[in-house]
Amino acid sequence: MKLASLKNNTRDGELVLVSRDLKRAVKVPQVAKTLQQLLDNWDELAPQAEAIYQQLNDGSVADAFDFVESQCESPLPRAYQWADGSAYVNHVELVRKARGAEMPETFWTDPLMYQGGSDAFLGPRDDIAMASEEYGIDMESEVAVVVGDVAMDASKDEARDAIRLFMLVNDVSLRNLIPGELAKGFGFFQSKPSSAFSPVAVTPDELGAAWDGDKVHLPLVTHLNNDLFGRPDCGVDMTFDFPTIVAHAAKTRPLGAGAIIGSGTISNYDRSAGSSCLAEKRMLEIIADGKPSTPFMKFGDQVRIEMFDADGASIFGAIDQTVVEYKK
Repeated sequence: MKLASLKNNTRDGELVLVSRDLKRAVKVPQVAKTLQQLLDNWDELAPQAEAIYQQLNDGSVADAFDFVESQCESPLPRAYQWADGSAYVNHVELVRKARGAEMPETFWTDPLMYQGGSDAFLGPRDDIAMASEEYGIDMESEVAVVVGDVAMDASKDEARDAIRLFMLVNDVSLRNLIPGELAKGFGFFQSKPSSAFSPVAVTPDELGAAWDGDKVHLPLVTHLNNDLFGRPDCGVDMTFDFPTIVAHAAKTRPLGAGAIIGSGTISNYDRSAGSSCLAEKRMLEIIADGKPSTPFMKFGDQVRIEMFDADGASIFGAIDQTVVEYKK
């Protein structure tokens, strides 16, 4: 299935099913009014939604309407949990190398993860409003999973079985605020503002052979100001796969239905694939030239994040955002 949440002046949006080609949608209040409601009652309600989804794709739903991505909230406009991992350790290694820091060996065996703010996600076409360019505004193109209930200390197999949906993420980061926060020893907070997710969330079967039960084997394409910035393959150089990072998140506490777990910045050792964030490109410049030449995002800059299937069709729709000056 493909699912989205339309803006409707409520906190959680209105659940719709979206056709596989992202052209048509249908409201399903007889099944669930919000995506969270569907996730809370997945075993009972998902089969009902799936039946309507098949009818939508067959063209036999009478009340279907044109799907417009700009009318969407993030699939979950707010969530009970948003935890972002760093599954591509070569990305972490690169950042540390650029500043001459050793990387502990445990980084290769124990995933990094931080707990982000989940009470106010941005919509996939909403502006990124920031008070100052001096914060060091950066995008981070990622993939995330949405899970059902996960028991504490779940096994990798149990974590895999709990994956309900996939989404794309722009995990906005304020790079110039990060060093001061990390120096306090308590991790990210102000340096991690609201994230945005793709217009559409999809069930694993929609990815076909690109989902092998552990990783998504497709490039994630990022454009900055309409220029290709990167298209690293999500299935390459992923040190910790999705079941592993979900199980890691549940090691000492359960995860509730609707919890979102992110992959962290997609990154390949093959640098010809480009990057998924400005920080990585700047680090490569530091290593090569002794200083960065690529600036962080300025007001008016635009980022577009999208994933395409083997036939070139957009799977999730696009995150397409512009950085603007925040004014009270």
